[in-house]
Formats: sequence, C-alpha cells, structure tokens
Amino acid sequence: MTRQLTDFLQNYIKKGSLFKDKKALQSNYKPKAVPYRGDQINQVAAILAPILRMEKPSNLFIYGKTGTGKTLVTKHVTENIRRIAKENKINLKIFYLNCKLKRVADTEYRLIAQLAREFGEEVPATGLPTDEIYKIFLNKLEEEKMILLIILDEIDQLVHKTGDEILYNLTRLNSELKESEISIIGISNDLLFTDNIDPRVKSSLSEEEIVFPPYNAIQLQKILKQRSKLAFHEKIIKEGVIEKCAAYAAREHGDARRALELLRVSGELAERKGDTRIEVKYIDQAEEKIERDRVVDIVATQPKQFKITLHSIVTVCSNNTNQSIFTGDVYNTYKETCSQCGITPLTQRRLSDIIAELDMLGIINAKVISKGRYGRTREISLAIPEGNITQITTILKNSLSL
Repeated sequence: MTRQLTDFLQNYIKKGSLFKDKKALQSNYKPKAVPYRGDQINQVAAILAPILRMEKPSNLFIYGKTGTGKTLVTKHVTENIRRIAKENKINLKIFYLNCKLKRVADTEYRLIAQLAREFGEEVPATGLPTDEIYKIFLNKLEEEKMILLIILDEIDQLVHKTGDEILYNLTRLNSELKESEISIIGISNDLLFTDNIDPRVKSSLSEEEIVFPPYNAIQLQKILKQRSKLAFHEKIIKEGVIEKCAAYAAREHGDARRALELLRVSGELAERKGDTRIEVKYIDQAEEKIERDRVVDIVATQPKQFKITLHSIVTVCSNNTNQSIFTGDVYNTYKETCSQCGITPLTQRRLSDIIAELDMLGIINAKVISKGRYGRTREISLAIPEGNITQITTILKNSLSL
C-alpha cells in the first residue's frame, strides 16, 4: 500500500498540472484591472479622495449581492489611495477587517483591541473594561495625528454578533478626537441590513451609499476568459465550459466569485480523473460539490440559536412530509430543543428573524404569507440538497449534544 501511494504521488509530480496559476481563480486574487466596475470605482474614489487633503471623507456603506465586486473595488481604490498617500507623505492608515472572523470581530472588546494592536499597543485578549480599551486606542490614535479608514467587510455579521451599539460608538469617536479623524466603510451582502439598525446608527453610518448590481452572463464570460488565461495552460478548456460556468453564476444573482470557483473546482476534478482538458461535464460535478460543501460549511459555523432553529425546522419537516410548515409549528419544537440543550428560548418574533436569515443564506425557503386578521407568518421548506440532510442533521446533533 505504501509503495502504491509513493508511486501515485511521484506520478502526480511528473504529470504536471492543468493550472498555470491557480491563484487567479481564488477569491482573494487582486487583478490589475477590475472590469465592468468603472462607475463604482469612480464613485468610491470620489468619496474617499478628501483623505489625500487630510480631510475626513464621508462614511460609506456599500451593498450588493455576493460576488458583485464590492470588496474587490474597495481594496482596489484604497490600495491606490494608500500608495499615493505614501508618495505624498500623508499620514493615513487603512484597517481592513472581515467581520466573519472569529475571535477578532465577535465582541466589541475584541474589535477595538484589534484596532489598538494595529498601532502597536499590547492589550490582553480579555480582562479590561471595554471603556479602557477604547481609551487606549483613542490615545494612541491622537498621538499619531492621522486619518484612519476602517473597512468593515460583512458588517452585518458584526451587528448580528454584537448588536448595533458598536456601530454607533464607532461613528461617534470623532467627537472625542482633536488631532486625528476616523472614517468607516461598511460592506454588506444583505440589502435590507440598514432597515434593521437603529435610525441614529443608520444616519451616521450611511452618509454615502453605493449599490453594486449583479454581473450579467456576458460580463461573467469575459471575466472568466480573462482569468482563465492567467490560471490555465493553453487549450486546456474545451468549448462550452466558460459559457456554462457563466450561465450557472448568472442564475446565482450574477456572482463572479461563484463563477471563478466553479471553473477552479472543475479543473481540480479533471486533474483527479487524469484528464488533460476540462470538459463541460465537470461543471455539473463542480456545481454539486460546491453546493454540498457550502451548505455544510454554513451550518457548521452558525451560532447555537441558528443551529437549534435549523434542527427544529429539519425535525418538523421530516414529520410533515406532505404538508406546509409554518413559524408557529417550528416554535413549539424549537422550545423543546432549547430545553434539551439547557438554553433559554428566544421569543417567536426573534425566531422569525432567524428564519428569515436562514432563508437569506439559502438553507431554507421561507415565504411570508398573510393569514388575514390572524396576521402574517412564514411558510417554510428546506432548501438543503436531499443528499445532505442526513449529514446536516448529524452535524447539528453533535454540535448541540442532542
């Protein structure tokens, strides 16, 4: 067995790769040019340009569906601003944070502590009062006499974890500064995010707003062709592959990230099969694999209340195979599951919010329907692929110790 494994690995090295540079298809790749986002680049640049005169730009809120170029454009513009600021000796610091990161942006304390560390301050992971952490951060910022641009990617995740008070506190920090200034860019996939936050926070955070539209199939094809030339050796991709990738992603709200991931995974599957070219059949296989992995990953990383809610929905759906289920049906099972887990149940209203968020994540379908004078409820069904339900149920039971 060991010999067979050695031979396989040696042959793998000799065979070479279909890929020339796989990084060109990864989500963190930064292309030199950002196609089809010229208008958005110009808007972001115009809003942030006052930084180069040491003036505080307006706070900016950017939103749009996943894979529409929000983060890419923001980084493209701010990297250029950073370069010009350095050339002109302008004291500017840009702090980027993906709010999905655990142990960095899951509490107000940790976020401000991370900001303080960016200025070289040594602060403990826990233990100090939050006011003290703010004081350390602000004192250091005042010493630097600079403009700080804070980019909070997936800002809705931060609010889900900590509440919106942290945004209010961040937007009010300038009132305590004399020598420095802070501006904030918030990026979100949730188009309704600002509808659910405190009006005071909304008015101070969303001084400027930019909506990113989805890419269409033709635009996605051109993006894929550009990246594929960087990623693969010549004549690796068969006819129809790029078009099918673009069609799949256009169906998924014009998600360029999804299109690039499909092409990358298709290449990986072709390599594993020993093929020298990527065929259309690998796009279908890649789509299935990505969807399976995506759902499992989303479920595994959700907070405990989300897992209890989803477990309750799965349980009720399995017992009502031929009937529609509603929020009230789920709530009864949810309370029983909370009792088993030793957790205080949320109100039905808050449970309804979690159901809406699971719908947004694509794990369930939850359609709001009217029951006349009895109010409104959600009609719920699972959107998890049939083959994943057993695996998802096992993950939920193990996580919740059921």
